[in-house]
Amino acid sequence: MTIAAQMRTLAKDAKAASRKLASAEGGVRQQALLNLAGLLEQNAAAVFAANRKDLDAAQKNGLDSAKLDRLTISQGVLDSMVQGCREVAAMSDPVGEIEGMKKRPNGMLVGRMRVPLGVVAMIFESRPNAAVDAAVLCIKSGNAAILRGGSEAFHSIEALTALIHQALETAGLPRGCVQVPPTTDREAVSALLKLDEFIDVVIPRGGEGLIRAVVEQASMPVLKHYKGVCHTFVDESADLARAVVIIHNGKVQRPGTCNALECVLAHQAVAGKLLPQVAKKLGEAGVEFRCCPASLALMEPIAGVKAKAATQADWGCEFLNLTLAVKVVADLDEALEHIAQYGSNHTEAILTENYANALRFTREADASMVAVNASTRLNDGGELGLGAEVGISTTKLHAYGPMGVRELTSAKFVVLGQGQIRQ
Repeated sequence: MTIAAQMRTLAKDAKAASRKLASAEGGVRQQALLNLAGLLEQNAAAVFAANRKDLDAAQKNGLDSAKLDRLTISQGVLDSMVQGCREVAAMSDPVGEIEGMKKRPNGMLVGRMRVPLGVVAMIFESRPNAAVDAAVLCIKSGNAAILRGGSEAFHSIEALTALIHQALETAGLPRGCVQVPPTTDREAVSALLKLDEFIDVVIPRGGEGLIRAVVEQASMPVLKHYKGVCHTFVDESADLARAVVIIHNGKVQRPGTCNALECVLAHQAVAGKLLPQVAKKLGEAGVEFRCCPASLALMEPIAGVKAKAATQADWGCEFLNLTLAVKVVADLDEALEHIAQYGSNHTEAILTENYANALRFTREADASMVAVNASTRLNDGGELGLGAEVGISTTKLHAYGPMGVRELTSAKFVVLGQGQIRQ
């Protein structure tokens, strides 16, 4: 059988499984997630061993540090997967929920019912725990999932998928609800992306190159974000001690993620006091700075700090490492202009004690999450109360921001009548 034929059979089976999953009682889907949480805890050693195989191979192949970080299943990552299973299981079931019911002049009732999208294909790189996040959210929302991870995570995904299938079958659901192509050949992805008769939406998670390749090939809708160029603007009224802590967290806590801070915009009224503190605190953590002329004059003299003049390419750059762009701006207007030009609609933050400025920033900064006095690292499904996420959409159709259970459903109109006809 050719790869194209294999993928067609797999997608067709997923479509059939999606109908069974969507019609299953919410308690059955909930039980599958609780089963998975227990299996992950019971089989942690096997998961770590499979992940170790992938890490050893990746290191031999020279995978960069950011991708190695994403590839690693640590105890903390596994605990997070278990917690995500239980949190999502405990959420209210969106499938079949009717909202906004209103009575029309002719007496009929019109509402909208939440329904699954159908079959969700996710194509992702490096991060094997994304397979569990996607499976959990799809099962809860009544969607079948096709998961295609990178070849670098093959053994990890294989081990996790085996546990997912066991959890489904123990709950009385078909294992076809979550499928993984049995090949790492890239032809499998190309074949899947042409099967819009079976696959309803595709979600790519990875580098900009992967996402653009999926967009170019896909015949079904794509929920995407190309990159995370996240800014933090420090207003003249900001609490500067708190600002240094927030900036440090945004850049240093996990620099290889899409919600890591990539550029600080400092109001000229506080730059002289703020930026030397930022240089010292983040410089001690190994951060290197790409500075505008005004910020370079303030940061370069600090002992031990690595700072140099920014180039045009540094504005709007997703560094994904311990590099931070810094610019002094005249006011909120200039900060918003810079974000509009160089942002990626991912995450933007303002640090301020001025209510009017905070309100204006939240209204005008165009991003999937806008934060006031908080770190950009908080743009995450788990942190925002979604339990987990299949990705962060930076396009506004049909979701904007982290996609949890509710974002994996759509709404159809439901009409309840007593014999009404069209006049």
